[in-house]
Amino acid sequence: MFMGEYHHNIDDKGRIVLPSKFRMGLGEDFVIARGLEKCLYVYSIAEWKKLEEQLNTLPFTKKDARTFIRTFFSGATEGEFDRQGRTCLTSPLISYAGLTKECVIIGANDRIEIWDNDEWQKFMNESSAALSDIAENLFSGGDI
Repeated sequence: MFMGEYHHNIDDKGRIVLPSKFRMGLGEDFVIARGLEKCLYVYSIAEWKKLEEQLNTLPFTKKDARTFIRTFFSGATEGEFDRQGRTCLTSPLISYAGLTKECVIIGANDRIEIWDNDEWQKFMNESSAALSDIAENLFSGGDI
């Protein structure tokens, strides 16, 4: 499980350091893909395979399924770490997430997310006011 919030800069070559706790959880090989809210998702190979299995059950005759699969898989790339614990992000992924210099790396249970700092602050400002309503809708009748 990944959790926590960390701030790291992306360099001019598209390299970013992931926190050591996250690197241990990912292992040597992992997958980086477009996220659903202008961020990047980083999955361990085991979690990526689970996701692949779920996506393989989608009916290819449905346009939404084809569109999602095309978009999700076309942006995905295998990642690896260099000796300094950095991974290199592709320019299409950097562009998609709008990554500039300052990035926020968060643990999101089964994956890691990489956000541009400004986008993360905007997301947190917009969603924090509604968090209690969201919790009520997701956990009706139960406490979290």
